[in-house]
Amino acid sequence: MASRPLRAPAAGRTRVTAKALNRVIAAVAAEALGVDASSVSIDLADSAGALTVTVRSPLRVVSLGRVQDDRGIVARTGGTLLERAAVAQTEIRRRASDLSGSNISTVTVRLTGIDVQSEKRVR
Repeated sequence: MASRPLRAPAAGRTRVTAKALNRVIAAVAAEALGVDASSVSIDLADSAGALTVTVRSPLRVVSLGRVQDDRGIVARTGGTLLERAAVAQTEIRRRASDLSGSNISTVTVRLTGIDVQSEKRVR
């Protein structure tokens, strides 16, 4: 029996819907900011063929009591609010581009509040 040559798959397109892209970026942003994806909102816009992304989200932080007790905790948890937002902005752009294949030109992070990390008791 003669073997048949394998055919290359037909050329086609893969489209990512706006809703799917929105959910991917929300999940990436939630991870970068340390919050639940349900508390993140995303706005997408086209800018000369590239995406601009606006993220609105709270940011997970340690309690002020822990900051008062341990001044070094701010540095160990990623820095100030603005430093952490800047790192998250870069991370969101890189990971969302990698996962979706989209050309993301700009990511704006708007912090809408804080999500205080609950204290854990040590026994």
